[in-house]
Amino acid sequence: MKISYITLSIPIFFLLIGIELLFGYLKNKKLYRFNDALTNINLGVGQQIVGVMVKGFFFLGYLYLYENRVFTFENNLLSWVLLFLGVDFFYYWFHRASHEINALWAAHIVHHQSEDYNLSVALRQSWFQGWFSWAFYLPLAIVGFDPIMFVTINSFNTLYQFWIHTTTIKTLGPLEWIINTPSHHRVHHGSNPKYIDKNHAGSLIIWDRMFGTFQKEEEAVVYGITSPLNSWNPFWANLHYWKDLWQLSKKSKGLDKVLVFLKPPGWQPDYLGGFQAPKEIDLSVYKKYENDKLRHDHMYVFFVFVISLVLSSAVLFLKDSISALPLYTTMIYLLVTLGISGGLMENKPWLIPAEYARIFSTLIVALLFWEHPAFMEILRGTALFVLINFIWFSRVVKHTRQQENVRIA
Repeated sequence: MKISYITLSIPIFFLLIGIELLFGYLKNKKLYRFNDALTNINLGVGQQIVGVMVKGFFFLGYLYLYENRVFTFENNLLSWVLLFLGVDFFYYWFHRASHEINALWAAHIVHHQSEDYNLSVALRQSWFQGWFSWAFYLPLAIVGFDPIMFVTINSFNTLYQFWIHTTTIKTLGPLEWIINTPSHHRVHHGSNPKYIDKNHAGSLIIWDRMFGTFQKEEEAVVYGITSPLNSWNPFWANLHYWKDLWQLSKKSKGLDKVLVFLKPPGWQPDYLGGFQAPKEIDLSVYKKYENDKLRHDHMYVFFVFVISLVLSSAVLFLKDSISALPLYTTMIYLLVTLGISGGLMENKPWLIPAEYARIFSTLIVALLFWEHPAFMEILRGTALFVLINFIWFSRVVKHTRQQENVRIA
């Protein structure tokens, strides 16, 4: 059974998030917001699920080019060092391109939407970025770096970037010249005009210094994107900028309809107003998105979150031992659950019928495991879960309607 380093690191991620939460509590600092943190993690869960569906397909490109390589790097220390530098170098260009080309930014924007900055933001990942990021590393296959070595280094390059999503570490002295640090990456997540499109580093900040995209952390960073998402829905988080580009493309003429997707964020044809530069942020009126219409039912929202987290972890660890139909059905069920989780925090009109449908569809998912040796135990456990889930959500609906009637009265 093949388990990725990132999947194995999930318990460590949550341990460190717990430590950061405790640190904030002891220092009387509000580092996390319930709805924002859950949305961040939901997006990370969804990214891993979608990754299971597509990762193997895209990796075939690397394997094909490696089979037709022009050289072979042996498995020795020098090769590992060179591969580390190569992966980090191409990550820099992938990351930079993701900020400078609209079609790529439409995917990468997800990682920048949070208006907070904590370790949960590191888990906030696009569901579609992996569909193109792999292409930037193909030169490493051509020159002859072994695929297993590449996957290992690439995974650790990703894991390194987890810890830099924090405000609890200020600066690291001389190391700030060489490695990517929390200070450097806070700048990268800023929506302040001077911070936008700066510090694209993965592990090493040297590339930004070499190619003119370095910016030191100076004034306070305002996190998020220039046009706030204002939603906890993970589907909308992944699709909203595509909608913006599509609408702009429809209003454009001729070749501009295509250039919309290739130009940098903010670009518009002159006849539509020209380039829209980011505006300075007025901190006297700036407020974070706080919509949370089920605040009194956070426990139910958290319950749905925990169920999706546990089930997705099981899928990631056991995917190689699950046949295709139950595996992909379970993953679709999980993605729907993540979307409903966002709807729960916003009390959307479609929420109630969608949640009831999700609850009872859990039984359908369980029935697909009929070939599993523990099928009867799975079925009985699922039936009990559905009953509890149905009763609890019915109470949530009743409570919400009572609250709405009180407000109307």
